[in-house]
Amino acid sequence: MSSGKIICTKPVFRGIFLLLFLTGRTVFAQGYYDEKVTSVSNVSTTVSNLGLIGNAFSGSFQVLGYPSCEFPANSGIEHLFEGGLWLGINNGGFKDVTTGAGDDPSGYSTGKAGFEYTADLGAKILERSTLVDNPYFSTTAVSHQDFVSDFTDKNTIVPGSGSPGIAINQHTRPINADVHFEAYNWNFSFANFFVVLDYTITNNGTTPWDSFYIGYWSDGVVRNVNITPPGGSAFYNKGGNGFIDSIYLGYEFDATGDVGYTDSYVGLKFLGVDYNNDFYHPDLTPNYKVHYNTWQFRNTADPLYFYPDQDFERYDKLASGLNDLPTWSTTIINQIKSPNNRSNLLSAGPIPSVLPGEKVRVAFAFVFSKKKGNDPASLDNDYQKLDLVKNANWAQTAFNGEDANFNGILDPGEDRDNNGVITRYILPEPPANPKVKILPRDNTIEVYWSNTSEQSIDPISKTKDFAGYRMYKTQLGFDIQNTQDILGSLNLTGQWDLTGDSVFEETGLDKIKLSSPVKFDGDTTSYYYKYVFTQVPNGWQHGVAVTSFDKGDKINNLESLESSSLATLKRVFPGKPANASFQNGDPFVYPNPYYASASWEGSSKYEEDRKLIFANLPEECEVRIYTIAGDLVDKFDHKSDYNGSDIKWFETYSDPSNSQFSGGEHAWDLLSANQQLLARGLYLFSVKDKRTDKIYRGKFVLIK
Repeated sequence: MSSGKIICTKPVFRGIFLLLFLTGRTVFAQGYYDEKVTSVSNVSTTVSNLGLIGNAFSGSFQVLGYPSCEFPANSGIEHLFEGGLWLGINNGGFKDVTTGAGDDPSGYSTGKAGFEYTADLGAKILERSTLVDNPYFSTTAVSHQDFVSDFTDKNTIVPGSGSPGIAINQHTRPINADVHFEAYNWNFSFANFFVVLDYTITNNGTTPWDSFYIGYWSDGVVRNVNITPPGGSAFYNKGGNGFIDSIYLGYEFDATGDVGYTDSYVGLKFLGVDYNNDFYHPDLTPNYKVHYNTWQFRNTADPLYFYPDQDFERYDKLASGLNDLPTWSTTIINQIKSPNNRSNLLSAGPIPSVLPGEKVRVAFAFVFSKKKGNDPASLDNDYQKLDLVKNANWAQTAFNGEDANFNGILDPGEDRDNNGVITRYILPEPPANPKVKILPRDNTIEVYWSNTSEQSIDPISKTKDFAGYRMYKTQLGFDIQNTQDILGSLNLTGQWDLTGDSVFEETGLDKIKLSSPVKFDGDTTSYYYKYVFTQVPNGWQHGVAVTSFDKGDKINNLESLESSSLATLKRVFPGKPANASFQNGDPFVYPNPYYASASWEGSSKYEEDRKLIFANLPEECEVRIYTIAGDLVDKFDHKSDYNGSDIKWFETYSDPSNSQFSGGEHAWDLLSANQQLLARGLYLFSVKDKRTDKIYRGKFVLIK
């Protein structure tokens, strides 16, 4: 029995993992293994072309900075070690199970037992999007971001590994399953908290699959890696678990109340199966069930919570669950709420027989939510799970698509695309997001946006139903005072809606509408509206977003829907503009003196997560920092398009890819060029304007 997964932590072992990634993982990096990260929703998770979710905090996490399964996006709050598809058959008493992932302390690698799927050499994940302004826009896309791939269990030797080749450990009897995989996520405010995994599984063997079960194995871990870096059993043994049988959802949470504010749930929900023009679901299909199992990670000794390391044991787990036992409600529910390092398996079946050439389509959804209320983490009560249940129901609604009444039948009036079959994944849509331009200024934030939302046509009512705009902004210091849930920290600061339709407040749009639209250099968009935030402290991070909302649809019983705040969200740092040749005053540093720690720094344990700001800088310059004795401490180049990507604070508390600065400010991490901590005292700095060679000199004080 292993005490936990032993994973090295950032940044100390980055070089070691780079070596491993470039050597031990070369076969699938250059052969058939590919990974991408979801980026349009509020879930940021690694997805592979073998149907895996999560990256085990290993290769791509350490080397490329990919999150494993982060919610809210960019928060550092991880929810999953790894997960993969399980398929099981029982032909004449021979129980065979193909596993996409399983209990392993370091995750996927070449030929490892439990990772039994492969893909063609050179296989990559195809990305698609229904968003017309997305570079991956495709008319065949299903969601705002699709990941599409194909894989198989038919290979017992790793493709491309030469002769005799690398055998896939313990994978000697494939069931001959070919799998087409599609992952979906959306940016809608009512749907940005789940990722759907959709699998079409083909029997490409010569014999039927009898008593066919489909499952998904996952190893949840709800921890904030900014506060508690991955590594050792203490990181993994805090999980509490549960199963909500009314919606067929297994879940995990941090049962100890981690200091990193891990007040959230990760749930895995069964959505349904389409097979031979029939719909299989426990609510509709006799003798078809969903089973939930959880066990202590790699524990083979416990008679109830043991890890199934043989195919016959794995099949039995697929075919029966803890939720089937008479002690489920009296004993087991409370036992699995206690903190431990557990794996989870959600399975559905059986389909009595799948003939050669037949296809089975199954869908699961990973669903996330913040815990509701302020009750202790260990309670795990129904009130805390209210948002988890609501979000899971939205995932089911997304899957149901045209089957609005969820009976598995295409009833009159449901066939919106007139193709004669149930089309899955049709969601109601709010108006399109406006195009937004945000300009950070000195103690000011200017927000401009387009009128494109006003032309949106609702896909259900077929009418223009735009109703108005909403403006959101975070409070000062949101990023260091909570879990960095930036969407949850947005506060409504303004709402403007059309007049004359007797909907909402009838405020009109005149207060924000420009007398004539404006354009900016290098931008073809016309901006019709403007809002200005004044008296905004410089140097602090502010989240700003603009959304549009519709009138709702009483006929179809739809409430007013709002576009995605995530899609227009910008992290804005107001400050001094670029200082042309020192014409607008001298460069300076703030806070000065700097006290450890400055008020805008958070609770991170990393010394690298410090910052002070050089302000009033020229558009393009070199900044040097010296000791009072004249020794060079550090230097950096500044350009007006600076985004904070050169220091760790922004990786921990912000998002450099989505950050905007005023042009004349640059943050520094108070570390020497050799990454050494600085002693307290007086320091000198120089700023050289690269366009004129003019130099300014100044000083600042560190007090620790």
